[in-house]
Amino acid sequence: MNYSYKGKILISTPDISGDIFSRSVVLIIDHNENGAFGLILNKKNNNISARLLDIFGFNIDVYEGGPVENDKIFFICKSQKVTENYSDITEEFYLSEDVENVVAAILDQRISVSDIKVFSGYSGWAAHQLESEIHRKMWTVVDVYNLDYTSPNDQNLWKNIMQNLGGEYLLWANSPEDVSMN
Repeated sequence: MNYSYKGKILISTPDISGDIFSRSVVLIIDHNENGAFGLILNKKNNNISARLLDIFGFNIDVYEGGPVENDKIFFICKSQKVTENYSDITEEFYLSEDVENVVAAILDQRISVSDIKVFSGYSGWAAHQLESEIHRKMWTVVDVYNLDYTSPNDQNLWKNIMQNLGGEYLLWANSPEDVSMN
């Protein structure tokens, strides 16, 4: 493998429709010769979010990280490290699966809810699968995008990034979700 998409943002093209990846913005956390691992940044799960409000007594949004292992929880955290079990994403953000320590840090007010983003499941690709999907133009790769990975995002994120890319992407940004309706 000559190139890694680690740290890049993937924007789904309108060719992907009708599944979880439709109008998705995915952060690639890791990518090597064995495959790729990422999290969808803009698909909030309202049902799980409401259940956590009942459990914790405060609002915390949960996002669909992807279709793989939805019983696993991942956190993207900003700034202060609240666990020894983490992987750096950038200098400012890190990833952790350490539910116990991250939740304890929130309850102890060592980290703010606004400095984390919670994901259920993840997006995974087998060896060479992601490269094949990019080659088939299912994804647009954005090399550098100034984005707060912990901020609340919805479908407007996909549209905003498409608009910022300009050109043919403006057509996609303004197309209906079901492209057959165009």
